[in-house]
Formats: sequence, structure tokens, C-alpha cells
Amino acid sequence: MWGPGGRLARVWHNKALRATALAGLLSLSGLIILALVREQTGTKGFLVGLGLAVLPVPLIIAVFRWLDRVDPKPWRNLVFAFAWGACAATLVALIANGFATEWLMTTVDSSSPIGQADADTWGATFIAPFVEESAKAAAVLLLFLFRRRDFNGLVDGVVVAGITATGFAFTENILYLGSAFVSDQTLGYSGIRSTTAATFFIRAVMSPFAHPLFTAMTGVGFGIAAAAARHQRVRRVLIPIAMLLTAMVLHGVWNGSATLGGYGFLIVYALFMVPMFGLLTWLTLWSRTKELRTIREQLAAYQAAGWFTPPEPLALSSMRARGIARDLARRTHGAAAARTVSEYTAFATSLAFLRRRAYRGTAGPDFTTRERELLDRLWERRETAQPALAHAALSVPLPRPRQAPRPAPGTMPAPFWPAGPYGDDYGTGQSYGYGGPGSGYGYGYAAQPQYGAQPTYAPWGAPPPQGPQQPRTPQPPANSATPHTSPVPYGPGGPESRL
Repeated sequence: MWGPGGRLARVWHNKALRATALAGLLSLSGLIILALVREQTGTKGFLVGLGLAVLPVPLIIAVFRWLDRVDPKPWRNLVFAFAWGACAATLVALIANGFATEWLMTTVDSSSPIGQADADTWGATFIAPFVEESAKAAAVLLLFLFRRRDFNGLVDGVVVAGITATGFAFTENILYLGSAFVSDQTLGYSGIRSTTAATFFIRAVMSPFAHPLFTAMTGVGFGIAAAAARHQRVRRVLIPIAMLLTAMVLHGVWNGSATLGGYGFLIVYALFMVPMFGLLTWLTLWSRTKELRTIREQLAAYQAAGWFTPPEPLALSSMRARGIARDLARRTHGAAAARTVSEYTAFATSLAFLRRRAYRGTAGPDFTTRERELLDRLWERRETAQPALAHAALSVPLPRPRQAPRPAPGTMPAPFWPAGPYGDDYGTGQSYGYGGPGSGYGYGYAAQPQYGAQPTYAPWGAPPPQGPQQPRTPQPPANSATPHTSPVPYGPGGPESRL
């Protein structure tokens, strides 16, 4: 039944059926969570808790989306991560923590207030972190296994883990804030001195990134595993486990600090949690800068083969230049042109990360098909995007030369490599000399409507021809009386044959 062509195998490989089953599981978990929280807080307490808990969510999601600007993840992945944290992970945590609390009550002498306090402290410090971080890590693991194309490095792991933890904290805040409101109604408290106000200040103002910080450690582990080469199997297995344990320790320290009193909590917050948050922020920003450098380095090979104009790898490796290109396209040709530039940028980024995975031996057997699909999509949008990016490249300082990365030994697949000249200045029928007249964008790019033929493909590993080579003279474009000389010696013996 599980063999090739078996009934269960066909069911498992049916993506629509898997997505439907997953959506049904999350919906059922959400309904159960809704019923449990409403049972503990009542309808009025639930509505108050919901209204207060939703306030920090847009800010937290906006921060993670900002961190993910280089290669934005599909919304379906982020929606799944948030829904898993808010529904499935919370349900598992409630059930598991409930059983653990009952076990502690039977193990510890709970007849006295001290025994009751000890049971609560042990549950919050040792059991809750293990259960909750494991439940949240399941979402990161699922996306790592089934959405591997969208999982390229450390930033992706932090973003996915942070969004999952945001959903978990959202549901948890509904429960805590709703219970605090019920307590205030019973005791007659109101205003700024109420338990609800204090709970909101601690959970939504002082520590809105507490759960995302803990789970982001797990995301860092999966991100490092995603960036590892195929032959580094030990690293790909042990680092996620080690970072999951780190997340549990951080969570336990945070929960345990609540038992130290007001000053103890503030000391742990100021001397431990804030520095950890700053370290994680720095690490994520450093990794994002490294991703931008990777884009420039990997696209340089495609530029040498004729798929990109010389300024494009530099512009695509700068967030500022990307924004300038979109704004320029919007001002000159409208919102549709800006969307085209954004799509061009996204496809170029995906192409760079795909090539990097090929160097590491983790691109998969469909590398050639995906590479050509991305190149075709880029080619369809080149007329609008290339002039805008060429202008935006003027705002980027030239980087220092770096040694090109080498592929992992014995892991490079056998894809097809783009080769062949455009026929004029990169086949576009336009001169990218800065300051020339006739620009369609008004910035000195002599843009012409006629483009050359799309570059062809040649086997990656094909050896260069033997013997002396005669350079091929580029042909003038059909719509120009003056020939354009390509600055790159394409043809046999050119840069593409020495990649």
C-alpha cells in the first residue's frame, strides 16, 4: 500500500488532500481552543482578552516581515505558522500542561499553600518550557521538511519561528487577560491599578517578543541546518536539537524569574532577556546582510553569461537600490511597472539562492527545471525592470572584491548553464551608458524597444573547445544603424565557458 503506485502513497502525495487535512486539523484545534478559553474566562472576559491580545500582533508581524524583506516568504507559509502557534501548539500545551499539573499535585504535598506553590513553580519552570517549545518547533520542522524551497537560511528560520510564537502568545494572552478581567470584576478593581492593566503591561508592553525570542532560537538552529551542505549531516541534525534545548532553557529562566519577586524579575529582564534579544537582532541583521552579498556574488555568474546587465547584481544586492528602482518605475510607468520590478527582484533573489543551494549540494534533482523557469520569468520582465535597476545601481557603492565561493565537493548536480551572447549590448537593443539621451525613464538610458534573442543553454560541465579560439564579433541590432560593441567577449572561450 505504501509502495510506488500504492493507495496510501497516492493519498500522501496528493498536495490538495494534505492541505485540506491540515486546514481541517487547525480549524478543529481552533474551535477547541475557543471553547476552552471561553469556558475559563466567560464570554465577556474572552472578548476583552481578545481585544487586548490583538493589539501587539500587527507590530510584531510587521517587524518579522521587515526582517524578511530580502526574500519574502509566501503568505501561506506565514499564515500556517501563525495558525499552528495560535491553535495546534496552544491546544497541545494546554492539554500537556494540564496532565503535568495533575501529576505534580499527586507527587508534591499540595495540602499546604507551600506545596501548591512548589507544584506551580516546577510546572512553569521545567514542564511548560519543554511542552510549549516542542509544540511550536513542530511548525518550523514541518515547513523545513515540506517547504524546503522557501527555507534558505537563518533569517527564514527566525521569521517562521517568530510568527509561530506570535500566534502562540496571542492565544495565551487572551487566556491571561480574560482571566485577569474576570478577577477584577470579582474583586471590584478597575483602571490602571487593576490586574488586567498590570497583565497587559507585562505581556504586551514589556515583553511582547518573549515567546518569539525563545522560539527564534529553534529557528536559528533550523536556519543553520538549511544553510549547511549536504555532506554535513551531523550539523544538520544536532544543531536544531541544541537550539531547541536553548529555547527551552531561555523559556524556563523567564518563567522562573516570576518566582523571584519584583526586583528579581527586573534583574533577569534587564541583564539576561534584553541582551539576548539584542544579540538575536544583531545576528538576524548580519545574516540578512550576508544574504544580500550572496545575491550579488551568485548573480554575477549569470550576468557574465548574458542574462543580466552589469549594474543589476549590484542593485539587487541593496535594499535601498531596490526601493529606488520600484519608485522610479512607479513614477514613470505606473503601479503595474512597480509590481513588475518587484516580481523581477523576487525571481532574481530566488535564482541566486537556488544557485547557492546547488553549490552546497542541496538544490535537488529539479534544479535545471527551476533554474530555467526563473530565467524565463526574468526574461519576460526585463524591459521594465532592467533600466530602473541600472539607474538604482548608481546609489550603491562598489563592493570590495571577494573570493568566489566554491561548491561542496562531489555534490554539484548536472544542470544546464545559460551561454551565448545577446547579439549587442547584452541583447537588449539599448545602451546602458549613464547620461545618454533618449531614455524611456528620463535618466539617460538610450532604451530601444527591440530586444535580442533569449540566451541559450549549454551543459554546465561541458569543457571549452580546444585550440586557439576566434572571438565572435557581436552583430548590430536590427533597429540601429550604428553597431554596438559588447564589453564582454562572449562566444567560445568567453567567461561562460570558464565557469
